Amino acid sequence: MLTRDDVRRIALDQPEAYEADHHGMPSFRVGKKIFCTIHQDRPRAMLKLDPEDQRNLSEADPGVVEPVPGYWGRSGSTFIWFEKIETGRFADLMAMGWAQVAPKRLLAAVSTGVYKDG
Repeated sequence: MLTRDDVRRIALDQPEAYEADHHGMPSFRVGKKIFCTIHQDRPRAMLKLDPEDQRNLSEADPGVVEPVPGYWGRSGSTFIWFEKIETGRFADLMAMGWAQVAPKRLLAAVSTGVYKDG
């Protein structure tokens, strides 16, 4: 079972990711764009996914993956109930969220193996 500390570690494992406050909750960003937030009142994180991926994932795993209600959900913001998902699968979804907002130069560097951490 994943914890908030696990979510934080997985988010910060993404290239050039950093943590910042977002309306009283931890957010994780790359290039000033949020790809993940951790909710404090419930065991869920928000990941920014492609809307089509969001739809497919939420249909395949209801109760674990669900769109955020309203505008943000239609734009790909997706709740992941992290206590209900395996670590490896969550890490894969985190990478998808990161890739959704990462700068193109960073995506290219990572995909070609040119990127070297730190």
